[in-house]
Amino acid sequence: MSADLQKKTAGEAAAERIQPGMTVGLGTGSTAAWFVKALAARNLADLRCVPTSEATADLARSLGLPLTTLEDVARIDITVDGADEVGPGLALIKGGGAALLREKLVWERSDRCVVIADAAKVVKALGRFALPIEVVAFGHKTTANRIADVLADHEIGMPARLRTADRGIVRTDGGNVIYDAACGVIADPARLAADLKSLTGVVEHGLFLDLAEEAIIGTDTGVETLHP
Repeated sequence: MSADLQKKTAGEAAAERIQPGMTVGLGTGSTAAWFVKALAARNLADLRCVPTSEATADLARSLGLPLTTLEDVARIDITVDGADEVGPGLALIKGGGAALLREKLVWERSDRCVVIADAAKVVKALGRFALPIEVVAFGHKTTANRIADVLADHEIGMPARLRTADRGIVRTDGGNVIYDAACGVIADPARLAADLKSLTGVVEHGLFLDLAEEAIIGTDTGVETLHP
């Protein structure tokens, strides 16, 4: 089974977790898009959906899902989102879709968070996928120097690289920029998360720790469910 079919399988399985009347956080990225499509196909009554990016909002709107905002809900029943890596204890790296700040805001407002992924995303240690770090655009090169010092303290030798695309510097929906740190192996994710978050200019990082309570992994034979 291809990775895309595994993502589809995971997204469809997660959509079955949703009940009428729920407030649902909608993740961002290719795997989350399969969940959004599967959720719309179920045509459940009285849903309220909180998208984590403009791209997800556009997709959900095109499929007829009712949208609301984080400001307009007291709580979110469940958020379903993808991940770039799923490590031990359901520690995650997220942010490949440049929506990590909005994703984390929605995750932290949710009663339950479910991560969906293809089988290749499950790893024994975080760090193979470059860690996204969202940074305020003003003075971002100075912030990158501070990030380099933190990475060096964690024995990560490669400096973080500013994310660019054909159109130039990648900007988040909030106007920030992304630096990607090729860590190799993150020996102490909790300490690295705290050290990065303490830096002036760093808005958020892609380490999602102690947030997911379930992972639905698409495999060649169906789905596998993981818990912390």
